[in-house]
Amino acid sequence: MSLEFSIPVTSALIAVILVYVWGWYRLRQALPNLVPAWRLAAFVSGVSLVWAATGSPLSTLDHHLLTAHMAQHLVLMTVAAPLLLLGAPAITLLHGLPETLVRWGLRPVLRWRAVEALGEILGHPVFCWLASACVVIGWHVPALFEQGMQSPAWHDLEHASFLAAGILFWWPVSQPWPTLVEQPRWRIPLYLFLATLPCDALAAFLTFCDRVVYRHYLSPHRFWGMSPFTDQECAGALMWVWVMFAYLIPAAVVTLQMLSRQRQTSRVEAV
Repeated sequence: MSLEFSIPVTSALIAVILVYVWGWYRLRQALPNLVPAWRLAAFVSGVSLVWAATGSPLSTLDHHLLTAHMAQHLVLMTVAAPLLLLGAPAITLLHGLPETLVRWGLRPVLRWRAVEALGEILGHPVFCWLASACVVIGWHVPALFEQGMQSPAWHDLEHASFLAAGILFWWPVSQPWPTLVEQPRWRIPLYLFLATLPCDALAAFLTFCDRVVYRHYLSPHRFWGMSPFTDQECAGALMWVWVMFAYLIPAAVVTLQMLSRQRQTSRVEAV
């Protein structure tokens, strides 16, 4: 495994953190309670995981093991993406950019009717669910998968699409500013449960398939002594278990929150 890290990815992510920290500091000076410190920690943790998965020496493991490749995508979609959203990135990054750029560049564009309409589409749960499912299934089609492994540009696009799909997927769940239309909370458990279905289908296929699906991992060089077939089984099992916890635990938490509110409302009405 190479001990080198990606300078472009590392530089870009450091720049994002610096802009965010400056925006967080400015907001804290003006409105101390608007973006608490835990949101800063969540955002920085999310960016750090993006770096670990795409720019650190660990990221090169995905060329040797399908299990590492699977873990990389799962980290981007189910851990890094929700952490970034918990950091309230839109409002904080907006305040971290130069005021002239925001006032004369971004704000006028964001007020365009076409941009607002696009935001409504991108934030709709149906679109978010479909985008996530298409990215997960699409990049695991053997032809596209091999293209991503052979071309650095396609590989970078693959990483970016998984992160973007993760952000879109978790947007209706976290509903960060500037969510235009808040979704009823009762929809969230169903949304999360349905999201497990395409992942479960792919995981089952990889786990129980009687052949190695991706030629890239047929190399005679065994990494950690693991055969390609065993590696594929582990990747499928990892996805199966990881997705179950990543999606169903938040669904259970939201359900318990709704039930708790219903009990409180019933007690107040009884009094």
